[in-house]
This record gives sequence, structure tokens and C-alpha cells, in this order.
Amino acid sequence: MNPEKCTGNHHPKWFGLALQALVILSKEQIHTCPSAELANYLQSEATLLRRILAVLAREGILETREGRDGGYRMKRDPKTVTLAEVYSALQVGDPLCYGIKETTGSHPFGQEMKAAFQELTQEMNQSLKEVLSRYTIAELAERTAIGTAEGKAIDISR
Repeated sequence: MNPEKCTGNHHPKWFGLALQALVILSKEQIHTCPSAELANYLQSEATLLRRILAVLAREGILETREGRDGGYRMKRDPKTVTLAEVYSALQVGDPLCYGIKETTGSHPFGQEMKAAFQELTQEMNQSLKEVLSRYTIAELAERTAIGTAEGKAIDISR
């Protein structure tokens, strides 16, 4: 089984990186932040992060600025962006759900189990979205101490 093969368009890792980037960008002092700075701060690859941020920009959650002072910034108030919206924007596939379905065979019992697993995984996905819809980027940001690391201020504002 290939854990990176998902039912949605993007790997679940994208969701975690997207949430972290949005928390950083939700801070009031940040006007724009280049993807390279965000990637460095998140210890991620800039190219991957740009792909993630481009999806969020297409969905109207972020906006981009070109030029020397360019980068990404929140387009919407972080208090109005739910985690479910980010999850849906990225169309994250669930490898657990995929893995369950992959265990079934093409024999009659396997096909019956695949149908049962389909119902189960749809319910699991719905439950996940219900939980994520109860939280916003602003609430997630409140749970973090962004801006300091090891006692040193981190300047990611422009």
C-alpha cells in the first residue's frame, strides 16, 4: 500500500503545512510574507509551500503580492476561515480511508466489504469536516506563541 496515494488531490501533509502558514499569516503585524521565508520558518520546501499557498489563493483565503515586497497575506479575516474550509480547499484525501478500501479483493465478499467500507469512510469524512468546521484559523493562532522561538523574536513581518 502506498500511503501517499490519496483519494483527494493533495497529500494530508499539505493540510498541516497550510494551517501553520495561515496561522503565521493571520498575525496582525504581517502585511506580506514571501513563501521562502514561510518555508524556512516551517522548515519545509519552498516549492511545496508555494503549491499549497497557490491553492489557498485560488480559493480566496490568501492573496498574493508581486514585486520586491511581495508574498502572501490573508485575504479574509482569520476569524472567518474555518479549518474545514482549508481542508476542503485542499481536497485532502484520507490515507486511512484509502487503505481500508485497498484491502478488499475483487471476489464477491471483497466487493461487499468495499461497499460497506465506502459508507463507513464517507461517515468518517463527514465527522472530520464537522469537527474542523468548529475551529477557525484565529482560534488556532491563539493556541500558539508565534513570534518567539528559544526566547528570540522572529521577524517574519514586512
